[in-house]
Amino acid sequence: MGTSQSSKGPGPNVPLVPPWAGDLPPGDDPLNLPSDVLPGSDVVEQPSSDPMAPPGRFADARRSLGSFVANGSGSSLRRGVARYVRTGYGGAGTLARRLAGTTRTASSIDSILRSGVLGDGSTLADVSLASNGDVGVLMDAVANAARPIDGTQDAESSRRSVREALSDLLERYPDADLLALSDDQREFVIERFAAMDVYGRFLLDMQSTVMDKSPDIRTAMTRLRQIREYIQSTVATAFQSVRDAGAPTVGGIAALTRAALKETFRVFESYL
Repeated sequence: MGTSQSSKGPGPNVPLVPPWAGDLPPGDDPLNLPSDVLPGSDVVEQPSSDPMAPPGRFADARRSLGSFVANGSGSSLRRGVARYVRTGYGGAGTLARRLAGTTRTASSIDSILRSGVLGDGSTLADVSLASNGDVGVLMDAVANAARPIDGTQDAESSRRSVREALSDLLERYPDADLLALSDDQREFVIERFAAMDVYGRFLLDMQSTVMDKSPDIRTAMTRLRQIREYIQSTVATAFQSVRDAGAPTVGGIAALTRAALKETFRVFESYL
């Protein structure tokens, strides 16, 4: 199409993990987890210095995604995402570190939904009362508290991901009460948020490729939907794999989410 105004993604010679992205706070990082929590992978990876992005970091991913856009091939999609992880971000461990904010936000969402308390000391019950139970206002309140505005693309993307996860919750569980979610419903929100945040990061970097290589808007939207579904399915499976292997207990939801994200990216990379 060649009309997209979306970002072309970060360029070369910048840190793969920007300083402001940061790592998990010390109390949330699963530093003492046994190495077999995720079979075949090391849950925690703490490089001594952040690698720099190479020139053409997304070139391989763009070529594979161009093939996917053209033919809809699942293998082309998997290769494109695999190359996005490996050459675009230096591998599963580095990309998991790049998305440390996702783990922090996941922990905040869980805390808010469990306690009903927002960052300013008000409660979801207060918001519900003031808005006459407007679910949209409640979802915005959770997003605002879990991921405050800070002027970064990451924050805006994550805020959308929070809201979309809550919308998907209400679609999956029409009778869900945001003031009193069950454990299963909270877990669904966390998993769906993590998936949508990974997809949001992918869009910031690669949406322009899909749009530019699509012959029309219908094809572009179809391919983006397929990418989203692939990411959602892989993230959900990764969360289940982490739980089956013995979910991290140190660091709570943040540690669980980080382990699941790293497993997701390991799976993505495995298709190369």
